[in-house]
Amino acid sequence: MTQPYKALTIAGSDSGGGAGIQADLKTFQMLEVYGMSAITAITAQNTLGVHGIYDIPLEGIEKQLDAVITDIGVDAAKTGMLSQPEVIELVAAKIKQYGVSRFVVDPVMVAKGGASLLAQSAQDALRTLLLPLAAVVTPNIPEAEVITGKSIATLADMKDAAKCIVEQFGARAAIVKGGHMEGEPTDVMYDGSEFRLLTAERYETRHTHGTGCTFSAAITAGLAKGQPLAAAVETAKAFITEAIRDELGIGGGHGPTNHWAYWRKMQR
Repeated sequence: MTQPYKALTIAGSDSGGGAGIQADLKTFQMLEVYGMSAITAITAQNTLGVHGIYDIPLEGIEKQLDAVITDIGVDAAKTGMLSQPEVIELVAAKIKQYGVSRFVVDPVMVAKGGASLLAQSAQDALRTLLLPLAAVVTPNIPEAEVITGKSIATLADMKDAAKCIVEQFGARAAIVKGGHMEGEPTDVMYDGSEFRLLTAERYETRHTHGTGCTFSAAITAGLAKGQPLAAAVETAKAFITEAIRDELGIGGGHGPTNHWAYWRKMQR
């Protein structure tokens, strides 16, 4: 039997199932990658907001990482919610210790409902410890503004921010997502040598909870399969676009995206 491709998510748990490790594992499964997790925090969360955040002790996070990587192995890994600087320091040390090179950083800072998921003190640790290890970083515009300290209002600003994340902070590539801009959502990817624009149709819906987690997880799945970054990103863009378009309509607030949608389209 051929061994499956394996991806690890290092992130928080979303009890509502729309974001965090739940979104990541669903995405891995739909893209035929075996998913594993190291939970950094537990959130009490639904479509209406985050009602509680409970950090996992550092020893618990470390033991999860050691257990998974030493026995099962990891073809690619991604991060999501890493709320405290100590957690970022630990994760960065483990990524270096185990030589995980296909490493995706989704710099989760604020939940869809507005709750802060990254302590102020952790921002510097993110910039200095985690970004230099990343094969790609996937901030939305508000996150890219925090990382770079630059205001982003135009496509040129997005390009400048992506270039800054690569050239100033050491990531091998960056994708600044344009969903917060008016008009058709355009993401800007910079890989250290050239820019690539990723466009999609905008769908009017409130059910977009977990889009960042899902997009970065889809990239991670592609990298786990050994795909070049550009190919992994192209599939990820198609995956999240279908997940938004074919909405589930769950909950009274910001509902989750549809993690079945891309797979169903491919089956047709």
